Amino acid sequence: MVVPDIIQLLPDNIANQIAAGEVIQRPASAVKELLENAADAGATEIRLVVNDAGKALIQVIDNGKGMSETDARMAFERHATSKIQNIEDLFRIKTMGFRGEALASIAAVSQVELKTRRKEDELGTYIEIENSQVLKQEVCACAEGTSISMKNLFFNVPARRNFLKSNAAEMRHIVEEFIRVSMAFPTIFFSLTSNGQEVFHLEAGSLKQRIIQILGTHYNAKLVSVNEETDYLNIYGFVGKPETARKTRGDQYFFVNSRFIKSAYLNHAVNGAFEGMIAKDSFPSYVLYIDLDPSQIDINVHPTKQEIKFEDEKIMYAFVQAAVKHALAQFSIAPSLDFTLNPEIQGLDAISKPFTHDKKEAASASGLYKTFTQKNQAHFIESNQQSELKHWKDFFTSPQKIEAVDKPVTHNTQHATLKVLPDTPLLQLHKTYIIAATNNGFLLVHQQLAHERVLYERYSIAAHGKQMPTQKSLFPVTIELAGADAALLSDLLPDLAAIGYEVEMSGNHHFLIQGIPADVTAGNEKDSIELLIEQFKHFSSDISFSKREKLVRCMSRQQAIKSGQTLSQKEMLVLIEDLFTCGSPNVTPTGSPTYLEFKEDYLDRMFGR
Repeated sequence: MVVPDIIQLLPDNIANQIAAGEVIQRPASAVKELLENAADAGATEIRLVVNDAGKALIQVIDNGKGMSETDARMAFERHATSKIQNIEDLFRIKTMGFRGEALASIAAVSQVELKTRRKEDELGTYIEIENSQVLKQEVCACAEGTSISMKNLFFNVPARRNFLKSNAAEMRHIVEEFIRVSMAFPTIFFSLTSNGQEVFHLEAGSLKQRIIQILGTHYNAKLVSVNEETDYLNIYGFVGKPETARKTRGDQYFFVNSRFIKSAYLNHAVNGAFEGMIAKDSFPSYVLYIDLDPSQIDINVHPTKQEIKFEDEKIMYAFVQAAVKHALAQFSIAPSLDFTLNPEIQGLDAISKPFTHDKKEAASASGLYKTFTQKNQAHFIESNQQSELKHWKDFFTSPQKIEAVDKPVTHNTQHATLKVLPDTPLLQLHKTYIIAATNNGFLLVHQQLAHERVLYERYSIAAHGKQMPTQKSLFPVTIELAGADAALLSDLLPDLAAIGYEVEMSGNHHFLIQGIPADVTAGNEKDSIELLIEQFKHFSSDISFSKREKLVRCMSRQQAIKSGQTLSQKEMLVLIEDLFTCGSPNVTPTGSPTYLEFKEDYLDRMFGR
């Protein structure tokens, strides 16, 4: 008996669907690929049209160089690209798309229509593809350039379609990708139309004009130019003056060879340049571009190409930080008062005092700065033992705390028998800990973590049952957000209402805060919303929580009493009483202990009794 072979080649359409899973994860993935292809085609005008948050339609229309009939057909084959001729080309890539996967992946999971015409051709080409199969190919009359439409995303993979989020959430991701590509190419006109309504209309212009178009006119007089050229790389762009620092990390963009990237260590370098100029819990704004030899980077380390690897990360860190420091030193930072600014930031020397000549000298006196500004000295940064950067990698190698899933701990007899002695004064230690005597020892309570647990249970009840009371604002506060943040806030409005916020849209990217939860301090409405958005965006992606659960956790963390805050006897007593009425008083929602118990017998043993 002959046993048949069992290994077979997958059909092309199935192989393409599997490959598409890496490239096209959601509508925004397709938006990114199509916009980048249009930019690569030399377009000066690019229009994005979406319906139903990209689920029903994503269309990109450009006036680029177009394609011939053969090229139009070949573009949908896997690994077909005009940008790679030999293996060496992989190491000097200057275009956005290059792997030849995008159109093949899009055609595998949607119904695609393509119209394209070159300038030298009288007629163009029309192609219709579904499930990787060409249904129609014919000549057509069309404008110069390319128009590509993808309809009914994941129509043939219903399981994938079911995993898509709400329209508001998917639209937020689309806006993020649109902003990143349009920020990378300020000399190209971009527009975004959603369900027939124009959301963005970005005229071609300078980099500063594009930044203001996207981030808001309030940045107009608050940007500091960064422009450094070296033999190794060029850095240019803008950083916000210290008074633009906010509690949110949203307005931060890095581009390498016109490609948007995410880089924790380059972000850390910029933050370090602002040290002493902004509050520790605030984030500077920046849009920075780095141009360097493509052979010095590997952009193919991740399917989205947003994470890249530099050949020498230490040099990149040094250059970025030095360039920003140099820019801040060159400009006299004397901002006008901003009455919406956090008081902690307003009180810093960098805000309230002028940037004197002595301070400029100090900022540019370091060995790092001198090395950076000397011509042809790119690779002469000091050795690790002498360098100011010798601890730069600590930021990445330090163990990172991973948020744990909140596993309710039974309110067992151990907690039930704990009794704080009512007639014994409570002691606050280092404005962080509360020492409370018990019937058989004492407790060391962390005030911030304890309050976080109390608030978490309070907000949880509100979010999943009885709504939190709202305090109406006598004078409603208007907040303007960047496109992606505005889309996120729109999506969160029903969940915010459950925990006491009353927020409504009042125009494109503008919201009106009519009321806030009763326990949020009046006057902090804007900061509270901005911080909620930032915390929500950077919530641990390793754990799956509902939107409402994320909000509850973010709110409890945001509104908890902070370390360093002095508490009265009454405030400490109320906090401890509230803690021990919680279902899980001994841990925070993320698993950190809220208190430590020192029993009398343990104390006796410590002293040899």
